[in-house]
Amino acid sequence: MRVVVVPKEIKEIAGVLEKAGFEAYLVGGCVRDLLIGKKPKDWDVATNARPEEIQKLFSDSVYENQFGTVGVKTESSDSTLKVIEVTTYRIEGKYTDKRHPDEVKFAKTIEEDLGRRDFTINAFAKDLLKKGEVIDLYDGQKDLENKIIRTVGDPKKRFCEDALRLLRAIRFASELGFEIEKNTLEAIQECAGSIEAIAKERIRDEFAKLIMSDGAARGIILLEDVGLLKYIIPELREGIGCSQNKHHIYTVFDHNVRALNYAVEKKYPFEIRLASLFHDIAKPKTKAGDGPDSTFYNHEIVGAKITLKILDRLRFSKEIIEKVTHLVRCHLFYYNVGEVTEAGVRRFLNRVGPENVPDLIKVREADRIGSGVPKAVPYKIRHLLFMIEKVKSDPIHPKMLVLRGDDIMKILNIPAGPKIGQILSILLEEVLDDPKKNNREYLEFRAKELNLFSEKDLIAQSKKAKEKKEEFEGGIENEMKKKYYVR
Repeated sequence: MRVVVVPKEIKEIAGVLEKAGFEAYLVGGCVRDLLIGKKPKDWDVATNARPEEIQKLFSDSVYENQFGTVGVKTESSDSTLKVIEVTTYRIEGKYTDKRHPDEVKFAKTIEEDLGRRDFTINAFAKDLLKKGEVIDLYDGQKDLENKIIRTVGDPKKRFCEDALRLLRAIRFASELGFEIEKNTLEAIQECAGSIEAIAKERIRDEFAKLIMSDGAARGIILLEDVGLLKYIIPELREGIGCSQNKHHIYTVFDHNVRALNYAVEKKYPFEIRLASLFHDIAKPKTKAGDGPDSTFYNHEIVGAKITLKILDRLRFSKEIIEKVTHLVRCHLFYYNVGEVTEAGVRRFLNRVGPENVPDLIKVREADRIGSGVPKAVPYKIRHLLFMIEKVKSDPIHPKMLVLRGDDIMKILNIPAGPKIGQILSILLEEVLDDPKKNNREYLEFRAKELNLFSEKDLIAQSKKAKEKKEEFEGGIENEMKKKYYVR
């Protein structure tokens, strides 16, 4: 097993505390990680020094909470060591709201402090000042060895104190590949509804950690098994038992989870994992018919709306919401060698954005493997990538036209308004068809010509141009979609 050494920054903080007559212990998850030979993501020190005493010893520190935690800044280049949390031993009062202790009292001993912790595998303290021994009052090392998640003390009491621990138990089981002890598991099932008392932001953070764990797919299944999924992402549950058609061997729920698992195995980033999990989330709502010929028309469009609702409810950032929603909306693109033209590829790039293509391909891979096919990247996808490389320097966006909106206003001597946008959209579609037309002489000529159109005719022409954007989703593709029972 790999041996992880306690960093000098931690030892230096412990040394300052000791010199001042105080105790210092590493506590919680960082001790667990050390015991299993894993580098901790953060380091937590517990001490009998009060917050004001800690701040006197460390001038470059921050104390902005009511839980006795002082952030001690270091000059380390390691991001996990830039700020070390040094917390006064404490015991906690009742949790009336199932979220926060009604009061926090400082304790005198490390033993008292360990008694308030959630799981045995997090209730360790490592002596930093003497022999480096590990204090383990609740057989946490035994549970580590047996790969067990167990609460410290009565599980119902622990979960009633802070209902987020329900989700944390699932996350630790998924992250570490552990099983949940019987009484702890039963308590999670009994107390599942308490998760509704937890702030969405706290649920979001814990859920994000689960999705980024190696056991994320198992974690989603565990959430369903213990009754938590219906309180966090009920939309996913609609896929349970929902059969697909003759091109799929798994139910919608199983398919989505398998797609997530592929994204995890490939170490793909967070947004791709979420998009893989949610890409077919709307299939149950859009399903028509049953058996081998059932259809799911427009499930990618409905799915994007559902995904936006879920991520907004969980208070994810605007950037994450937009990225994941876009990937879900665009995941069902069509490409067949010899059928989609270079103009079609340019329109595809215009619609999805060149910067999103690599991620979109990754979601497509997850979709394919989640369907049970053996090959993640078939020849069609490789050919599409070749075509994208071929046309990547061609104009695909209004900003890439040699004639811009302000140019048109000057040339036609007209003010800003919808007409400018309509003319630009028509010009762009012509350039998408033939990049050679992206020259000032031709575009000026066409702009003047379009300016003579009546408002009705210009709107019709603009609408016609927009319809051409859907080559990937129209014409040949619609026929293929009907053939393969998708849309």
